[in-house]
Amino acid sequence: MQYEATLLSASGGRIASSSSVFVWTESFASHGLTGESRALFVVGGTGADGALRDARLIAWLREASRRGETIHPIAEGRLLLEAAGIDRAGTTGFFDDDVTWSRFAEGLCSNVPHRIRAALCIVEDDLGPAVARRVAESVTRGHTVPEARVSAQIMESARWLEANIGRAVTMDEAARVAMMSERNFLRRFKSEMGRTPSDHLLQARLDMSRRLLVETSLPVEKIARHCGIGGGGRLAKLFRKHLSTTPTQYRALMGQCGTDPQCWPVQNIVR
Repeated sequence: MQYEATLLSASGGRIASSSSVFVWTESFASHGLTGESRALFVVGGTGADGALRDARLIAWLREASRRGETIHPIAEGRLLLEAAGIDRAGTTGFFDDDVTWSRFAEGLCSNVPHRIRAALCIVEDDLGPAVARRVAESVTRGHTVPEARVSAQIMESARWLEANIGRAVTMDEAARVAMMSERNFLRRFKSEMGRTPSDHLLQARLDMSRRLLVETSLPVEKIARHCGIGGGGRLAKLFRKHLSTTPTQYRALMGQCGTDPQCWPVQNIVR
């Protein structure tokens, strides 16, 4: 048996992890839900707060659960499932960290994160315990899989940028929030968050403008000013570059789509 892994994201395309490793992803909106996949891992991390505000993603997860997808949350991924109204009782094969731990509780996987233990359980179910144990031994031999981490200072500065999207901000201000020199701040932010502070701020502004376009009837010009983008022309330029559409078209399309995942536009990540 061969396993095929597919990485999904809200935007699709190249995504930078918090450890600055780039991976190629498909848009979750373009990924068909058949209920036949072996498992769906919903990860957490620094983008979880923004993901919780993404109505399209929450609806897609709800639909995945309805179609019988086996779902396993990783870290803050559990918050996304809770937002979608998904719990162990209502999800086919919902993995539980305690359960996956008990399956390999003999010391073999004591240094392996829950997500890998969950994957090993799939191997055991499909190919038997002997094969799963050989895979586990190769995973744990001589090392522990590292967990990506973001420092409290950088996380605080990221939240400060998100809270101040409506006004002009400088990197010097953001660096002071992190209690670092500007040069060190720029280097650390890119290393830990996987993108520059300017790109993080732009993404937050675009996320807010998308939400206001869908949830309010405010004019595009006013939305642009509210999100610190300057004007409607600038917002339209950014939408065309990063979302391959215009604010007016985006509002109209999302109004028609509602919560139908197959209708959502594929979007390009800010980079």
